[in-house]
Amino acid sequence: MATAAVHAISDLELARASAQGKMEAFERLYQMYHRRVYALCLRLAGNVADAEDLTQEVFLHLYRKIGSFRGDAAFTTWLHRLTTNLVLMHLRRRRPNYEPMEDAEVKALLEARRTDEGMSRIVDRIALERALMALPIGYRTILVLHDMEGYGHEEIARMLGVTVGTTKSQLHKARLRLRRLLKRRC
Repeated sequence: MATAAVHAISDLELARASAQGKMEAFERLYQMYHRRVYALCLRLAGNVADAEDLTQEVFLHLYRKIGSFRGDAAFTTWLHRLTTNLVLMHLRRRRPNYEPMEDAEVKALLEARRTDEGMSRIVDRIALERALMALPIGYRTILVLHDMEGYGHEEIARMLGVTVGTTKSQLHKARLRLRRLLKRRC
């Protein structure tokens, strides 16, 4: 019966209860949002190990800062911004482990692509992931938020603390650079 009552509680009420030290409320927030946070970390960081570590870091940070959530925006918006900021700080501290493929590897993958349709999709996905990781972090962030997460320019501008014009410009430049990177692979 008590769990049914927890399900009916709003994010704001859960955040306030968590700030007062009620672990059940924080656990509920974690259960509700850990997959979403992990997915965002994975898209921005580009690898599973970093995404797992960053997800833990986000929830540790959330636990410490939950009292600062005022409810002015939706909790999901606030959590998304918190996650994005932590991932960006992580990526700025450490350059991505992007290593270009050897020519022989590229040729082998391209040959396999011509012979096997299933392999073609795998090669395309690998090429896309490598091209995304090769983008500058600002471009990649806006591209992921807009084209993969589905956020509008106004939302992205608010989350990142930039103008709408900046988000539009960086998205355009990111798409151009991504196309160039992908064309080089073929």
